[in-house]
Amino acid sequence: MDSILQQITDWLKEMLISGIMDNLGNTFDSVNTQVAQITTEVSATPASFAPGVFNMVRSLSENVIMPIAGILLTFIACYELIQLVISHNNLANFETFIFWKWIFKTFVAVTLISNTMNITMAVFDVAGYVVQQSGGLISGSTAIDASTLAGMQTTLEAMELGPLFTIFLQTFVVQFLIYIMSVIIFVIIYARMIEIYLMVSLAPIPFATFGNREQSMMGQNYMRSLFAIGLQGFLIMICVGIYAVLIQGVSFTTDIVGSLWGVMGYTILLAFTLFKTGSVAKSILHAH
Repeated sequence: MDSILQQITDWLKEMLISGIMDNLGNTFDSVNTQVAQITTEVSATPASFAPGVFNMVRSLSENVIMPIAGILLTFIACYELIQLVISHNNLANFETFIFWKWIFKTFVAVTLISNTMNITMAVFDVAGYVVQQSGGLISGSTAIDASTLAGMQTTLEAMELGPLFTIFLQTFVVQFLIYIMSVIIFVIIYARMIEIYLMVSLAPIPFATFGNREQSMMGQNYMRSLFAIGLQGFLIMICVGIYAVLIQGVSFTTDIVGSLWGVMGYTILLAFTLFKTGSVAKSILHAH
């Protein structure tokens, strides 16, 4: 009778350990995959992230927004000329330099608006290079590998049936919560890229304001916002690096339950900090 009970107990332990290891494997695979995707997706330029969407945005910007920006540029150029004339006492103090100054400023404004897409893409090329360089320093350091899982399995095999059942339930809950956090991180990363596409689509309008000092504040703030959202990727990589250091400090073999909830807590922290990177980047560059 005792041997039968022991066999049933061993069978239940084996089943629970197998279930726990499956939950742990799925959880850590989700964490590793999500972190790896962050590095890849953040370093992508708007043109390489979704070429179809980028081509559509570029077409709309050049064919719909560009004519509006041209009208705005014409108005600003005329307004600038009127201001120059008035500032010289209605040409009572005539200087030919003011007309050359106006021609030069208008030429620069037209050049900027004609190369709007090239300038905006250059910003994200630089930002992508910075992200790729930082990604090379932390790639792989967030991975929870097979040796860690093997050590956890050894610890589980030494436990009794009751604690194993408790751990199984907790691993199931943590696995579900990790999936939710993965979706949240996915939304944050893709929302940043959608925001980039929205900003790029309207780029000609703020670029058209550079011809006048008073109106150029719109263009200057746009450029600050553009650099902020580009460098947001670098801040995201810093968050991933901090997450990697925290994960490596978790002891998975001595306290499995505590380690699981520690990973869960760090993943929540990662999602929260990723959400804050946009406002931090804009505050640093004084963009609004």
